[in-house]
Amino acid sequence: MNRRPGDRIFGVETEFGCLVSDPDMGSPESAVDTVKDVLFYDLRIGAIDLHARDDVFEPAASGGFLLNGGRMYIDAVGSHLEYATAECRDLKTLVANDRAGQRLIVRALKEAGLEDDVRFYNNSVDHFGGHTFGCHENYLVRAGDDFLSHAPPLLYPFLVTRQIYAGVGRVGGHLLSAGLGRPSYHEMMENPIDYIWVSQVYGVLADTRVPYQLSQRADHILKTMAGRVRFNRAIINPKWEHFYAHDGMQRLHLLFGESNQNEYAYALKVGTTLLVLRLLEERRVPDDLELSEPLRALRDVSRDQDHRWLVELRSGETIGAVDLQRRYLALAQAYKGDGHDTDWVLAEWESVLDGLERDPLDLGDRLDWVAKLKVVDEYRAEEGLDWSSDALHSVDLEYHNINPDQSLFHALQQMGRTRRVVDELDVLDAMTEPPANTRARVRAHFVKQVLAGKGRRFYAFDWNAVAIGKDTYHDLDDPFDAGAES
Repeated sequence: MNRRPGDRIFGVETEFGCLVSDPDMGSPESAVDTVKDVLFYDLRIGAIDLHARDDVFEPAASGGFLLNGGRMYIDAVGSHLEYATAECRDLKTLVANDRAGQRLIVRALKEAGLEDDVRFYNNSVDHFGGHTFGCHENYLVRAGDDFLSHAPPLLYPFLVTRQIYAGVGRVGGHLLSAGLGRPSYHEMMENPIDYIWVSQVYGVLADTRVPYQLSQRADHILKTMAGRVRFNRAIINPKWEHFYAHDGMQRLHLLFGESNQNEYAYALKVGTTLLVLRLLEERRVPDDLELSEPLRALRDVSRDQDHRWLVELRSGETIGAVDLQRRYLALAQAYKGDGHDTDWVLAEWESVLDGLERDPLDLGDRLDWVAKLKVVDEYRAEEGLDWSSDALHSVDLEYHNINPDQSLFHALQQMGRTRRVVDELDVLDAMTEPPANTRARVRAHFVKQVLAGKGRRFYAFDWNAVAIGKDTYHDLDDPFDAGAES
């Protein structure tokens, strides 16, 4: 299949929070397990893993690959449900595939009769427990031996300021304290998986100094780059595994991000990142964009109540996040005309930056942090509450409910108050149909065979290979190869 300049594979992993309102219905962990079983054994939307992908984090039967090319599984760290989209090459396909994963979870809840008592959320923080959940972006990048030395310092300024349009918004804040809440020996023995390979354990306190901020994750990021991230969360988590490599390209794993409910914000977040990665590969980003202190800037931008969003460059110059984003946008204009997605991103990137400069609060139809702020403010006014009220955290949470019949965000969408990138038919199709132009199509073909009983009794699926029985092996090392037309 033909590849355009800058063409790459990308996908997103989302960890879901689970809340059980009726204690008689069991624990969140049991609800997660029930949803997984309904999906694979009752609805048969995928092939359950017969083997352990990881003896600790993904034992056998913890999940599997789906008919739509994605993967649904229980991550043993925290026992949460996680959905990884299929490998994608265009923004509309990615958004549809991502939303399809949410719809599958909701369908399983309805099938199990749990819809009224169990809720799943694609938020990124537990306001009261202090936990944070991931929404990780994966991009195939052309990475030479020096990529991790020259590229990240010029990527951090973009990622740190990207939250002005990609942030999902958050009531309140957290303070991290090293050593506070360090687990006891008894706790570690009862929950060993949570503490394997941990280099740092921290405690979390509510920070009442900030009423509302752009990002749910900014308060929890401790490093710019780190390999072990369970209690050492970073902006970038390198994933230089050989089985994700292809033709000189490697998987870049971004940890600082969060799950956008708004499709437009989701597509813009990924689309702008695709263009910036191409700029970095071609060494078009000048060194004078480096930040003095990326982690400090991350929190300062998120917490700025005046929406000035000032950051300090390594040179000592102070620049606003909008202007810094414009610097990247100006460089990316070199790619104008390269394709539909590229032209859409360039136009919308500029439009959003213009809107943020005029009045950010006019962008509620496109940006999650603005829409949520308006919902919370309306509730505060109706109930006569101040920002210290715990009830606001519940409103924040319900914005991220993935059930269209319950979610505050979906109520806005149903009223036509959001900009969409896909329609409901796209999402419905993506529940069972894989992307047509990546290896996900080939993998999904074999998943369908296994579910139809045409495969042998034993099988094994991975991102880069499929094994059926003892003698049949299909190499999927090229993520761009969608296989022969059937």
